[in-house]
Amino acid sequence: QVQLAESGGGAVHLGGSLRLSCAASEYTYRTACMSWFRQAPGKEREVVAVLHTGSYNTNYADSVKGRFTISQDNAKNTLYLQMNSLIPGDTAMYYCAAAPSRTWGWCPTGTNEYNSWGQGTQVTVSS
Repeated sequence: QVQLAESGGGAVHLGGSLRLSCAASEYTYRTACMSWFRQAPGKEREVVAVLHTGSYNTNYADSVKGRFTISQDNAKNTLYLQMNSLIPGDTAMYYCAAAPSRTWGWCPTGTNEYNSWGQGTQVTVSS
């Protein structure tokens, strides 16, 4: 498994911004798909954004489109999530996940497709 370590979470007010980082122990075929998920209390873990690290193809949940941006720095083995215009509904524990890609340019959005997970970083948005 790939070791993943998230950072950058915190508490912000409505409309604020945060940038999450996920440092990976390797950038190989095991990290062809790098994604951000989140889980709010009492809710299931859901996908936020997905990045195919080779093709740079991305996919976003409808709820964050236009507000969040997923990106990577290959030289640093690091994945990012820039979150702007935050709303209380974004409050959750955010997790970084990695998995190999079965199809070039495409990455899954289901939690059961990912076999490497970080410990999570908390994001809290107050009104």
